[in-house]
Amino acid sequence: MSENITNNTKAYAIFGNPVEHSKSPQMHNSAFEHLSIDAVYKKHHLKDGKKLKNEFLNNLYSGANITVPHKEQAFKQADEVIGIANEIEAVNTYIKKDDKVIAYNTDAPGFLKAIESFGDIKKVLVLGAGGTAKAIALALQQKDIEVTVVNRSDSKLDFFKQKNIKCFTWKDFRLDYFDLVVNSTSAGLKDDELPMSKPQLENVFLNSSYAFDCVYGKETPFLALAKKEGLKTKDGEDMLLYQGLLAFELFTNTKADNSVVEAMRKGLRGE
Repeated sequence: MSENITNNTKAYAIFGNPVEHSKSPQMHNSAFEHLSIDAVYKKHHLKDGKKLKNEFLNNLYSGANITVPHKEQAFKQADEVIGIANEIEAVNTYIKKDDKVIAYNTDAPGFLKAIESFGDIKKVLVLGAGGTAKAIALALQQKDIEVTVVNRSDSKLDFFKQKNIKCFTWKDFRLDYFDLVVNSTSAGLKDDELPMSKPQLENVFLNSSYAFDCVYGKETPFLALAKKEGLKTKDGEDMLLYQGLLAFELFTNTKADNSVVEAMRKGLRGE
């Protein structure tokens, strides 16, 4: 924390492993500065997710965001879980209220806001089956949008089966038409990997219009291939921005206007 922090300064953090790459501090600190709020937001590297709640309380944080791989643990440890997060069984936002930890998932509404620019979407394919995929799939299902999940292995598909969401392994997946294909895996974040085999992905893209990657700040191999096949593409910047904006509103108990959105976007981009 910086030198000019007073006893009244509220502290917020993002918990993750890894967490060095996170742009959340830039985003939230820009918004705090823009609104002259006495608060600071920092990175908190946490290896053991089982210690999350204790670390959150011991550091006297007023609120926090939780990123991979701790979202499911964060759900289990919360005193109270609000809204769609109960269905997703993963949370990305903590608020401290009267010595209780209240948890939310802003990934789901953040994703829906991010894909608005694609227009009318009726059918979506989600690649991956982690916490982000759960949030996206359930958010789409609640909007009556048909969703299919495909994952490398069968081990994580039980959740989707229980929620009556169509799901397959790479081996079992049969080609279909999808308006939108979403990569919720970390493929392409720190490597040149694709979220599924190239021939399979090329076949999927032949029958699709839009591609969205939850990874932000770079053109992943997934997005590059989608562009090559003529799809309209979008990275995860808007999803990060809007889930962050919703978390910020929870942190500050305010309704953010467009000036806050722009302050957060500038912070996110390092402008």
